[in-house]
Amino acid sequence: MNAKPNASAGDAPVSPVRRTPPESENPISRIPPERRFLHWNRRLAHWARWLHTYLSMFSFVVILFFAVTGLTLNHADWFTGGHQQTTRQRGTLDRGWFRMSDPKAVAKPEIVASLQRVLGIRTGLSDFQVDDVQCEVSFKGPGYEADAIIDRDTGKYELTVSRFGLVAILNDLHKGRDTGNGWSRLIDFSAIFMTLVSLSGLTLIFYLTKRRASGLVAIAVGALLCYIIYAVWVP
Repeated sequence: MNAKPNASAGDAPVSPVRRTPPESENPISRIPPERRFLHWNRRLAHWARWLHTYLSMFSFVVILFFAVTGLTLNHADWFTGGHQQTTRQRGTLDRGWFRMSDPKAVAKPEIVASLQRVLGIRTGLSDFQVDDVQCEVSFKGPGYEADAIIDRDTGKYELTVSRFGLVAILNDLHKGRDTGNGWSRLIDFSAIFMTLVSLSGLTLIFYLTKRRASGLVAIAVGALLCYIIYAVWVP
């Protein structure tokens, strides 16, 4: 009987070499072309349904917000009548901020910061005008305006604050007016989400065999009505 050669103590065990299966052994490649098309077609329908469902749920609040505020914005006079509140405040700022070597120059950062701190203004600066006699400083936010007129000789100011109510705040948020960069990005993301929800829903209609024709007809009629309204009633 022939003896098997003994492996030396320093030899490491040899791992079996994994063989990459040829393309003919790939389960997808073994599917006939017509069934392969059906396979990917079903996968596309699955992903379209998944995307439409979860994007709709994820962006539900955003879609509802822009839908409701679209109505309040289109009929602002229904909701904003009598809701404006105006208050006036007076005070004095440091005269040195208005007495600089350049007659047109003032200490703009200090003036803005002082008005925001003392008067509790949380909105950003909208406008700052300077002439030989006075400064005009404006702060604006959603549903909110604050305008200060400052005498350059005395440093005295008069501030007028206008608040326009909850609906005005919602309308300004819808338009992205005086809302800052953060809210502007949210509007962009919301537009992308709603576009994906619409496109995934449009994709799904092609997989609903019994409702495909009626669904496409409804889409065409809706688009046609929008065009007719634009062509006939929009000046």
